[in-house]
Amino acid sequence: MRVPFYDIQAQYTELAQDLDAAVLDVLRSGTYTISGGKQNPAFEQEFAEYHQVKHAIAVHSGTDALRIAMDAVGIGHGDEVITTAFTFVASTETIVQTGATPVFVDIDPRTFQIDVAKIEAAITPRTKAILPIHLFGQLVDVQPLMELACAHNLLILEDAAQAVGSRYQNKPAGNFGIAAGYSFYVTKNLGAAGDGGMITTNDDGVAERCRSIRVHGMGRERYYYDHLGYTGRLDEMQAAVLRIKLRKLEEWNERRARLAAIYLEEMAGAGVELPHVIEGNHHTWHQFCLRSTRRDALQAFLKERGVDSMIYYPVPLHFHSPYERFGQGPGSLPETERAALEILSLPIHPHLSKEAVRYTAGLVREFAG
Repeated sequence: MRVPFYDIQAQYTELAQDLDAAVLDVLRSGTYTISGGKQNPAFEQEFAEYHQVKHAIAVHSGTDALRIAMDAVGIGHGDEVITTAFTFVASTETIVQTGATPVFVDIDPRTFQIDVAKIEAAITPRTKAILPIHLFGQLVDVQPLMELACAHNLLILEDAAQAVGSRYQNKPAGNFGIAAGYSFYVTKNLGAAGDGGMITTNDDGVAERCRSIRVHGMGRERYYYDHLGYTGRLDEMQAAVLRIKLRKLEEWNERRARLAAIYLEEMAGAGVELPHVIEGNHHTWHQFCLRSTRRDALQAFLKERGVDSMIYYPVPLHFHSPYERFGQGPGSLPETERAALEILSLPIHPHLSKEAVRYTAGLVREFAG
């Protein structure tokens, strides 16, 4: 059996009629950017309502969402931002671009999330914010994180790139910090036809600054500038596509959850370490990640039998040349470094069949046995 890691074409096929109509509507309108368009404001409103937040600001990418939000909340030179080295580079990259310093804290080996219990030891007088990564479809352990941030008067800026629709104690991502950044990269649970991102916040001032910064720092009046900004707006075509897909997100996430339940049942006791869900979390299963001390051999075994898999993330950020200076070398983040050698993501997406999941789980059991 052939089991692809993604199936973008199947997603399009399911929504082809609506997507084609939405794209043609934008093309016929002659309005392709946020200026004067109707798709962006509608998408922002719908996304804000879905995540139960006051403001949603659509931007070009998840990376833009983090960078613009950091500027809007005042992170810059001399500040330190506590985060994790076990993630995609955008979070650390944007911290460094602001002139601030990333401070890496190790992860919880069961969840791959930042270990909240280890954050306090990393706080210094220069610490301005904590940037937790809501990794693989579930939120960090939010309650102790918020208590810690409150006790030390620190900002929380959520990296929710992989957590669209994820909830903690029935409250969606984006409600636990000063702002949150989301990604709509094509492979995400809510994926654009290319790149896209969103900032959410319940702070009126942060929202105003984000809206300005994404369009060169322009204020309400055209060609008058209030902030140093970027070209970070979302185009109308992507907004139209994302509006269609947002209506399917809950159903798609439920499909993912059913497939994850099959994996968990079929691979129980199979000799690999299965994902752990933090209490209170509604996991949306952006990735299904197991651990094996024979990870590379397992991946090769699956590939030979037609099953794709991916490694997120094979090299921790503090080992990469642009970011080595912010770490303390090999051994400084032992759980992060061990996870990078053992983690493997199996296929999980809304258009994957139950038969494919059972086939994949069976191969994992066979390999482990």
